Amino acid sequence: MHRILLTVEYDGTAYAGWQRQITGLAVQQVLEEALERACGHPVTVTGSSRTDAGVHALCQMVHFDTDCTIPPEKFPFVLNNILPPDIRVQAGREVPGAFHARFLTSGKTYTYRILNRRHGSALERNIRWHVPVPLDTESMAGAIRSLEGTHDFAAFQASGGTARTTVRSIDRTEFLRDGDRISIVISGNAFLYNMVRIIAGTAVEIGLHRLGTDAYRRAIETGNRLELGMTAPACGLELTEVRYPERAFTDPEALRWHEEESCSD
Repeated sequence: MHRILLTVEYDGTAYAGWQRQITGLAVQQVLEEALERACGHPVTVTGSSRTDAGVHALCQMVHFDTDCTIPPEKFPFVLNNILPPDIRVQAGREVPGAFHARFLTSGKTYTYRILNRRHGSALERNIRWHVPVPLDTESMAGAIRSLEGTHDFAAFQASGGTARTTVRSIDRTEFLRDGDRISIVISGNAFLYNMVRIIAGTAVEIGLHRLGTDAYRRAIETGNRLELGMTAPACGLELTEVRYPERAFTDPEALRWHEEESCSD
């Protein structure tokens, strides 16, 4: 058996999220069915992130095991002839059997996109949150920067989150405005359930002067979800990048040392 790693891009509008489920069609299910056709045997895939319904991915990393003879670099060509046009495989490579797409990540980058003008867009309605009221972007940008560093983000988690610890490290934030289009880019070692959407929703409420620019700081200090704003709509969120340490691709003990390091945190 060979372990294959795919880079998958998708528009999540039509799907009930990444993870296979009973209540709706998920990206995982569509990809697994395409792989079964291509490989000639049932395939179970593991993704790097469990994106929610309506969330998009530019770089969802996915691993699976197969004994089929398709060269790893040819999987994009084979699968893109089977998959619907809103799911595309961009790259394929073979990785060691110990590699794990979810558990060995060292960091991720998410982008949240907003359209800030009076009228919405027919073409961008599924990839940007339309906010029709003018926003104070200077206040939003300043507040976003206060998230950088290692903090306890307990207040930034929606109900239903199952993380063992709520301490996370945010190593980079960017607030970008190009005309009426706003992008909030956040990179960190890991994220809590709905964390980026809560950050984006709070940023908009800061931009509307419904919350002060110290809202993030207060929420970190108190752990109180009520210090923060709404959870922004899923349509504006994109999983932009997934990072792995080089050791993940070379060390057969990678998963063991990762678990040991996680337990010592």
